[in-house]
Amino acid sequence: MRTRTARHGSVVAVLFLALCAPTAVAAPVPRTPDGAGAGAGASDASGSSDAESAGAALVARRAALAAAASPDGAAAGLDFRTCPAVEDLPANVRCATLRVPLDYARPDGPQISLTVSRAAATGARGAARQGALVQNPGGPGASGMSFPLVAGLPGWERIAAAYDLVGYAPRGVGRSAPLSCRDPAARPKGPTQEPARPSPAYKMQRLTQAREYARGCARRAGAALPHYTTLNNARDLHVLRAALGEEKLTFMGASYGTYLAAVYATLYPRHVRRMVLDSAVDPDPRRVWYRNNLDQSRGFEARWHDFRAWVARHHATYGLGTTPAAVQAGYERVRDAVARTPAGGTVGTGELRAALLQAAYYDDVWPDRAAALAAFLRGDPSVLAAQAAPDPAAAAEAEAENATAVYTAVLCNDAPWPADWQTWDRDNTELARTAPFETWANAFLNLPCASWPVRGRQAPVPVGSQPEPLPRTLVVAAERDGATPYPGALELQRRLGTRASLVTETGAGSHGVAGGRNGCVDRHVERYLLTGATPGWRVRCAPHPEPAPVSLDEGAAGARRALLPPVV
Repeated sequence: MRTRTARHGSVVAVLFLALCAPTAVAAPVPRTPDGAGAGAGASDASGSSDAESAGAALVARRAALAAAASPDGAAAGLDFRTCPAVEDLPANVRCATLRVPLDYARPDGPQISLTVSRAAATGARGAARQGALVQNPGGPGASGMSFPLVAGLPGWERIAAAYDLVGYAPRGVGRSAPLSCRDPAARPKGPTQEPARPSPAYKMQRLTQAREYARGCARRAGAALPHYTTLNNARDLHVLRAALGEEKLTFMGASYGTYLAAVYATLYPRHVRRMVLDSAVDPDPRRVWYRNNLDQSRGFEARWHDFRAWVARHHATYGLGTTPAAVQAGYERVRDAVARTPAGGTVGTGELRAALLQAAYYDDVWPDRAAALAAFLRGDPSVLAAQAAPDPAAAAEAEAENATAVYTAVLCNDAPWPADWQTWDRDNTELARTAPFETWANAFLNLPCASWPVRGRQAPVPVGSQPEPLPRTLVVAAERDGATPYPGALELQRRLGTRASLVTETGAGSHGVAGGRNGCVDRHVERYLLTGATPGWRVRCAPHPEPAPVSLDEGAAGARRALLPPVV
């Protein structure tokens, strides 16, 4: 389920050190055969094998002992030092590495290193330190290493005073045992041309490419490939918690990070302190991940309509039409034009769709995207080229390739996917009749899972099956979120139990609610993190203001509010 906008066109960007013995043969992971039900044998209700559960418990105990023996209680068992230059973090943020097993069934087998960042609690105004607040921004495939930077943003002062702000790069991401499925230099260069309605021949071409991509993942990752999973991400988080010297986890997860948090809570309910789950993935095992992606394409269609309706309301500024249909017609004229002559030589229909998909994620970009379409239709393609062209830098290409590899591996390993092309073709053809904007691009992105070269499929974790109630948790969601549609927040709240509170931003759809867009939501989040108090079973906040209709000719619309690092 794509939950990072950078992953489109040139690969979105939803979101390492070398593996210690990458050629070592890994022990088998408990799996189910190609879409069957839960497997028999040594697998508990959480989907975690007995051996892996025992291994994770052992590694966490060792980490806790190391933390307890540390002379610096704040640093705990991690050796925080000046961050490497490659992380591009300021001096007040310190970095460390955490060693975890590649395979938790072999806790003393091959190890990998995860990168961790931290800004220590400021203690401003005499605030008592409450421990570490760990964040995951989503993806899967996104790094949270920049999370400590929020300490310097408006509205975060009280949280930063009470908590060490801790980010990390999950396994496979960045410098944390980096996963790659092909040489970044071999990635397709722009412009890419995608047909509005793919023909059978084009579909077969994409199916062939998906199979080759999956084979590339197997060639480059080897025996490590099955171990990039949400279950292992949750185990890694369990060890990180212990290494930080925390008995219980305080966590902020966005997008995919909400699913990671839900799996963690299911596996380790006694080690949950507080959790903020922002823009919730539907954790129903029947929807993870194939059906979730179909739901997402429907959600993107609704948000694409919201963008066009906003542009139509501001026809006086953009001149793109007074109805959503008229704006759609203008978009199609642009699409037809870049199919013939790519904008700036680099932006074809694929890059155009990717740039406009960001408008389905975040309304912050609506003025820029509308102005780019308007400028193009007035005869100036340079604005669109500047916004939509992929970053040609080698580092950006490597980051995008890495993010896609991790995204693909985690989703494909996590759950059964249809193995027959006929199912994909039938479901997406039907869906594209009412949700054409992103359906096929989403399907092709996930299509490697149809031929994933890992024997069998892991059974999805039955979130909410923990044997004891969880402490108070806080779910926040936007009612019209396209990337993680709102029914997922309702399902997550139901599964977390009666002490889970849901704060809904009504009538809004930007992906990622907490952290600067909506003062009402932020007040609930801050109060919960500082006191543990939740506002009630279900609470509603008015939507944040829509962006002002500002053309590029008129300049920027002024400083934007400080947000969390992008939710992906």
